[in-house]
Amino acid sequence: MTQYGARPASAQEADDAYAVVIPTLGRPSLNACLRALARSDGPRPVRIVLVDDRPDASGTPLAVGVPEPLGALTTIVRGGARGPAAARNAGWRAAGRVAWIVFLDDDVVPGPTWGDDLALDLAAATSRTAAITARIDVPLPAERRPTDWERNTAGLATARWITADMAYRRAALEEVGGFDERFRRAFREDADLALRVLAAGWAVTSGVRATTHPVRPADRWVSVRVQAGNADDVLMTRLHGRDWWSRAGAPRGRLPRHLAVTAAAVAALACAALRRPRAATACAAVWLAGTAEFALARIAPGPRTRDEVVTMVLTSVVIPPAAVRHWLRGQVVHRRTPPLDAYGSGEPPRAWREPDRERVRS
Repeated sequence: MTQYGARPASAQEADDAYAVVIPTLGRPSLNACLRALARSDGPRPVRIVLVDDRPDASGTPLAVGVPEPLGALTTIVRGGARGPAAARNAGWRAAGRVAWIVFLDDDVVPGPTWGDDLALDLAAATSRTAAITARIDVPLPAERRPTDWERNTAGLATARWITADMAYRRAALEEVGGFDERFRRAFREDADLALRVLAAGWAVTSGVRATTHPVRPADRWVSVRVQAGNADDVLMTRLHGRDWWSRAGAPRGRLPRHLAVTAAAVAALACAALRRPRAATACAAVWLAGTAEFALARIAPGPRTRDEVVTMVLTSVVIPPAAVRHWLRGQVVHRRTPPLDAYGSGEPPRAWREPDRERVRS
């Protein structure tokens, strides 16, 4: 294995040594993240692993400007475009024999004292500490009410085990098999891993380091696309049981209401096709009332601009059937998934090979 400016093995194996793993799709925000790491006070990582998870990563090199202080520490590996769970697995396995792996998203900005605060977090860890969370701050506009998407992103600040900034002990990752790669989106893979390490007898604690997670730009239909996470919720239930919501501190969402509203819409169409106008009208009224309630619940706390209101109305019509479709898909795809035992990863370990590496020049 080729080493790129890493510390000697004895330094890497120290109890407080850490590597940083950042999965990336090549977004410009990666440069801001690396600049913040370079400016941060405190001990440097022994290595920074950037996992290039672009679908077309084999065609063009990753466009990234690595600050000079981090140049000798930084390595790029290819992730295979199989999602953030698989990308993080490729990253921590390529990081070397280092005690701690700190996972960062490519759109976060570590604080100015992040390195010193991380050192305090690691020093406070006991021998059974598997992971240490960070404090996540999501800046919201001060001059107006936040939009629906901004409020959605702000929920990351209270997420229990978010991997936007999460330090994991390598030994714990090895024991439970790392992230479950069936989670293909940046959703629930963090809760799944934390529940597995807790079941294996480890502890997850809160740290003092702070990281900012800006609200990234999004189009009108982003709230519809995120409904794909309903399939991941089905997988979580198969793996961890029906009480995983409370153990993970995760909000239950509106799926029961979406099921009812979608059923009313389907019933209205069926009754109309069967030429039962009164029944069709009654079912349509239920659908309209449910859709209006959903739209108003999203409009009320927002800025109430014309564009936001139009977006809320349109997406409130589409979200319920989209959520139900993904939930049904999850029921089919994961119908034979067995529950986990305390140490299982939920899937036989994948054969692993040394990832392709690129030297990074500052």
